[in-house]
Amino acid sequence: MYGEVTVHIDAPPERVWALVSDVTRIGEFSPETFEAEWTKGATGPAVGAWFRGHVKRNQRGPTYWTRCQVTAADPERHFEFAVVNSGRSVNTWGYRLTPADGGTDVTEYFRLADMLPLRIYWALLGRWRGRTNERGMRATLERMKAVLERQAA
Repeated sequence: MYGEVTVHIDAPPERVWALVSDVTRIGEFSPETFEAEWTKGATGPAVGAWFRGHVKRNQRGPTYWTRCQVTAADPERHFEFAVVNSGRSVNTWGYRLTPADGGTDVTEYFRLADMLPLRIYWALLGRWRGRTNERGMRATLERMKAVLERQAA
């Protein structure tokens, strides 16, 4: 009920952080989330800040909005948020940044909440959905890498 992908980006952690924590830009990079906006008075990444993401599941549908709350905002190191449904976190997504070789190793990850309905879902569809998530995370990070490295050139 967990997956992660790491990509090296030839950019310093502060530039990578600025991009991964700007949820309003996720539509440029994610295969499934095509837009997001800060809500409830939030204007940027801070623990407790809320935003909503507009998702097109599997790039085909259904299309829906998710409510998300930032759970970690450690500049240049870690950005994480929980997808909240009916007042409960059902999924957590995040980015860990590690300085490496003059750039940054960026790990994007997801972790489903440990709830019976999600354990059943993962047992039935987890292998397929896990591969889809990992392909999506790799695509997201590679697109971010292209933007950040183009800016550095």
